[in-house]
Amino acid sequence: MFALIVFIAVIYVLQVLLGEGFEDRFMAVPADVVAALHSLRLGDFTDAGSLFTLFSAALLHGDVGHLLGNMLYLWIFAAVAAELLGHRWVMIVFIFTAICGSACHVALNPEETIPMLGASGAVMGFEGLYLGMVVRWHLPNPHVWPIARPIPPANLAAVGVVGLLFDFSGYLEGFQGVAYGAHLGGFIGGIVLGAAVVPMPRVALPR
Repeated sequence: MFALIVFIAVIYVLQVLLGEGFEDRFMAVPADVVAALHSLRLGDFTDAGSLFTLFSAALLHGDVGHLLGNMLYLWIFAAVAAELLGHRWVMIVFIFTAICGSACHVALNPEETIPMLGASGAVMGFEGLYLGMVVRWHLPNPHVWPIARPIPPANLAAVGVVGLLFDFSGYLEGFQGVAYGAHLGGFIGGIVLGAAVVPMPRVALPR
């Protein structure tokens, strides 16, 4: 998990050092993704690389604040996931929910030409994962550094729910500059994994 955060930070450093030309090919542009899917249906693989951006966009960030905010919440919820499920599941959840988030953003904005970037979809994915697990099992109180004391699972899961409600409100009100669809898609992908896919942690108890 720590290696993942360091890797994303290194990618941001490369963005800064190499300039906008470096990140352009890795950001997800909904219109380009839709065009690539259409070409694939016709047997043309020329633009298939655009589909890779559904994941690669999650490794990029717009500025330092964007990076730090995402990495803070990724640390909190991915640390809990690593403690309960192991580091292999952390990578599976990150990749799956990042793609879910980008795909949902594309589905909601199929003609959009503004590129999307950021790990927010995957971050919301870990929040959805934890919520799904809390509903499914009795989990122990997590000890999330730098928070000083153990947090009841329901309280930590509520953080994700509140964040999703703010995102949904922003989407309905048409606020610009935030990929609300990516947040929603990642959260839903995480809930599916938490509620139906991941194995029961050894420290959990059935409901």
